[in-house]
Amino acid sequence: MKYRRFGRLGWQVSEIGFGAWAIGGAGWGRQSDDESIQALHRALDLGCNFIDTAQGYGDGHSEQIIGRVLKERNGERIYVATKIPPQPGTWPPSPYDKIEVRYPEACIRKQVETSLRNLQTDCLDLLQLHTWTRAWNRQPRALEVLRALQQEGKLRGIGISTPEQDQNSLVDLMRGGWLDAVQVIYNIFEQESAAEFLPVAREHNVGVIVRVAFDEGSLTGKFTAQTTFAEGEFRRNYFAGDRLARTVKRVEKIRAAIGSAEPDTATAALKFALKPAAVSTVIPGMRNARQAELNCGISDQPAMSDTLENKLREHAWRRGVWYSGKD
Repeated sequence: MKYRRFGRLGWQVSEIGFGAWAIGGAGWGRQSDDESIQALHRALDLGCNFIDTAQGYGDGHSEQIIGRVLKERNGERIYVATKIPPQPGTWPPSPYDKIEVRYPEACIRKQVETSLRNLQTDCLDLLQLHTWTRAWNRQPRALEVLRALQQEGKLRGIGISTPEQDQNSLVDLMRGGWLDAVQVIYNIFEQESAAEFLPVAREHNVGVIVRVAFDEGSLTGKFTAQTTFAEGEFRRNYFAGDRLARTVKRVEKIRAAIGSAEPDTATAALKFALKPAAVSTVIPGMRNARQAELNCGISDQPAMSDTLENKLREHAWRRGVWYSGKD
């Protein structure tokens, strides 16, 4: 496993981190706790030392499983990033929403205490707000609350996970020194952050967590136009209507572009996400020990060539407001 500096916080984190949404048991179909625990232990055995979770992943269940595993690891230095959601309302927040309504101080403090209990710790490594709107940039009161909690010793780092449809909304906050870390979507299809977001993060020494490197699974190359998703699974809406068939066609073009340069599209997808120098860690989801082995093993391979990266840049796909569904 290779390690990278995590921005101004200075941590040396594994370039392949553990994405812990699915182990919360919500939005991704049935998941057993035993498999989740095995996946975590296997990833950690292979050198992974960074885990990303959220209070919203199974109403704290993902955090609780991680807390249990951390206790079993007997004091190993493992960095855990978690996220707290805003109060109920539109997702991502509307520009008309008031930050003091969606992220009131009392609720932030209560949520931090909940995550501390779930993770069985007295200080969170990284606390991220789970979504944002650029309407709050002028007066980011929630970040002022997080700074106070940082000074109180409740958390070490402050971050935000980008709103899916306006990732560049965090650029001014990075320039303003508000953030220790950011979490952003970056993959072969979604490349916009390479223009400004990632360079600004590097310039201001902000740690970068890349999510959705596999485009919710499509870039593994395992889907066909006939693939189905269970009722209630997140991807049932994400790939609704003709979206899956359109995506599969594009993945086949990517497969052809890769040729024999990489073993498969999944390997290429992770290596592409790791390529920018600004990236600190990429957090693919891992549901079992085998997935942990496959994902962590990517770090032991040579980096993607500049030639292939340039070829794959041609496959950027501007899909517009994809996350809002087909309705």
